[in-house]
Amino acid sequence: MARKPKLRISARLLRRKARRSSGGAGKQCRFLSNPELVKEIDYKNTPFLRYFLTERGKILPSRISGNSARYQRLLTAEIKKARIMGLLAFAANH
Repeated sequence: MARKPKLRISARLLRRKARRSSGGAGKQCRFLSNPELVKEIDYKNTPFLRYFLTERGKILPSRISGNSARYQRLLTAEIKKARIMGLLAFAANH
């Protein structure tokens, strides 16, 4: 049986493939690397919580903020508490 000839990949496609598969260094959860920061997660600490909100007032997803699932849930709960208490806005001011 004859072998199939290998397909030649153009340089452009090769670069694209390498860029996609590189992955790079992933984001690391700031709370796992510094346990002292966990004490900062509180609904009364609005300057700290604002770091995890977009300009429009939406909660940043963990894939952008780099938080682990555990701390993302904790942050979300505290942000929602702060919103209910009136310390953070539900939406951006126009």
